[in-house]
Amino acid sequence: MKRALIVAGGSIEDAFCLEYLQNNRFDHKTAVDLGLQFFYQNNLLPDRIVGDFDSIDPSVLRFFEEKEGIAWVRLIPEKDDTDTEAAVQRILAEGYGEVHILGATGNRLDHMLGNVGLLGLGFETDTRIFLVDSHNRVRMIQNDLTISKNEQFGKYVSLLPVTPQVSGITLTGMKYPLSDYTMEAYHTIGISNEIIEEEAGISFKEGTLLVLETRD
Repeated sequence: MKRALIVAGGSIEDAFCLEYLQNNRFDHKTAVDLGLQFFYQNNLLPDRIVGDFDSIDPSVLRFFEEKEGIAWVRLIPEKDDTDTEAAVQRILAEGYGEVHILGATGNRLDHMLGNVGLLGLGFETDTRIFLVDSHNRVRMIQNDLTISKNEQFGKYVSLLPVTPQVSGITLTGMKYPLSDYTMEAYHTIGISNEIIEEEAGISFKEGTLLVLETRD
């Protein structure tokens, strides 16, 4: 399975991102607009650069323009989608089975929520998309999921409905189990569960769930 990395222009913690790159194998790396600064500061080269470049230092752009072998996707500021969505759409069209997005959280709540919504694009191509920062790993699911305790990201597992209802939720191996429960939007019953056995099972009959593995 081919795996791709996208570094977007939100809050980027260099130490965490570098460790993430060291611990995970990626076949492709895309820098999105201000996310290019991370590559510049750490002497790394992306395979593709996407953006309208309204927030990046022009000297950083010139540095990468002089490098060979990098694909450029130059966007105009007046567009319907964000730079990050444009990057995700290109990755999905190229048949990657898994996409990890760093730098997708930060001060702009509108951008962050928009980036969370991008996780659903993976359903169209059966691609797993993860949004990751030093405190969170987030995915969106429409099928059952198993999380091993020794591979979980952080201490907590939270579930939030994306659709108005998610029916038939059964949770096993967790501190707060559920059996054939209907979880409804606008409620927080799924927040801050914990895995207490070797693995946790999340199964449900219908709907879309946001799964957040988090740590303080």
